[in-house]
Amino acid sequence: MNILLVEDDSRISDFVIKGLEEEGHAAALATTAESARDRIQDETWDLILMDIMLPGIDGVQLTKVIRRRHNQTPILVLSALDGPDDKVHALDSGADDYLVKPFHFKELLSRINALVRRANLAHGNESQQYVSGPLQVNTAEHRVIVHGELVELSPKEYKLLRYLLEHRDRVVSRTQLLNAVWGINYDNSTNVVDVYISYLRAKIEKKGAKFIHTVKGAGYLWKTPQ
Repeated sequence: MNILLVEDDSRISDFVIKGLEEEGHAAALATTAESARDRIQDETWDLILMDIMLPGIDGVQLTKVIRRRHNQTPILVLSALDGPDDKVHALDSGADDYLVKPFHFKELLSRINALVRRANLAHGNESQQYVSGPLQVNTAEHRVIVHGELVELSPKEYKLLRYLLEHRDRVVSRTQLLNAVWGINYDNSTNVVDVYISYLRAKIEKKGAKFIHTVKGAGYLWKTPQ
């Protein structure tokens, strides 16, 4: 799952992101509403974890902006404000759930899973199918087929493939891929992205099909073969 955490307290963000990554999720951090707004505009997220008390624009204002843009990504508010009016205000502004700090991480995971299940059922995409030329991906079964043949991918290769497909026809940087697949705490000087792009190409680019294009100085671009 691709999760954006909007939080300016490093103690909380370190704890949450570490826990999410240990559960196998891709977690990214935005420390201001302004930076979160840009990432939400440019990238696809399964869930947004939203602090309210942020510098500049607060979390409730950002939630309103997200909903005005017709973005229905589930938003779970994480806030130290525990008054009934605070909760009502956030929920009425477009948040889907509200969890008061401090919280148990198991409860956070449970809330996350419930929100995503609800969103999947609402959009009818609990089992989503990606098709790009001769390539097909069934997300419910993590099954990848190219030219009618089953392709075995490692968990990291599969996450990399999903992210590229979700951002098809858009250049994604190595930093974006590193954050989404390996997590923000991974060494950003590594060449692991390029290595795994090479692994993925070797497994899916068969019989002349080319999906992944290198954009010099910018990153990678997924395009459906013509």
